[in-house]
Amino acid sequence: MQAVLVNRLLARPAVKPVLWLLLALPALGLLWGAVQNTLGANPAEALIRSLGDWTLRGLCLTLAITPLRQWTGWHGLIRLRRNIGVATFIYGCLHWLAYAWLDQGLDIDALVKDVIKRPFILVGTAAWLAMLPLALTSFNAAIRAMGGRAWKDLHKVTYVIAPVALLHFLWMKAGKQDFAEVTVYALIVGVLLGWRWWRRQTGSA
Repeated sequence: MQAVLVNRLLARPAVKPVLWLLLALPALGLLWGAVQNTLGANPAEALIRSLGDWTLRGLCLTLAITPLRQWTGWHGLIRLRRNIGVATFIYGCLHWLAYAWLDQGLDIDALVKDVIKRPFILVGTAAWLAMLPLALTSFNAAIRAMGGRAWKDLHKVTYVIAPVALLHFLWMKAGKQDFAEVTVYALIVGVLLGWRWWRRQTGSA
């Protein structure tokens, strides 16, 4: 009965605008912090890293939709997955643009050299670029043009993007020997991907 009520709620037209408002709140909070100069001693670094954190959280949330549907019966969540995925890509774009602008001054030569020199930047850039085709095909017209099966196969790239993004995060944190957050995200990604592997092995997916 509870699942039925939740699914009815998720089917309401107002749910998506509310979701987008919630997804925008972290970015708005960071913008406000930048305007009010409350991001700390190094606001540029705080902004870049916070946007990266929200990108990783978005990837985890996107991966969590299918297990949540299975565990709770809240099948209406599927309506929200693409919106969360697009928002995650937007945060990824903001993260990379903040790095390119605030850290490298939009200097193309400096950007290329930095990406080549620092492996964690290279890995992060690769994860961001891998998200691009998913964002470009996140619309109904793309599903119709590609066919449902091909579209689903393409979007399984998320299963690779999440670990690559996690590796980027690990390398970034390794410089300060700070692995607490990395461990939490690794457990989340591990559980979500491990669940999918188990479903495939048991023939449940």
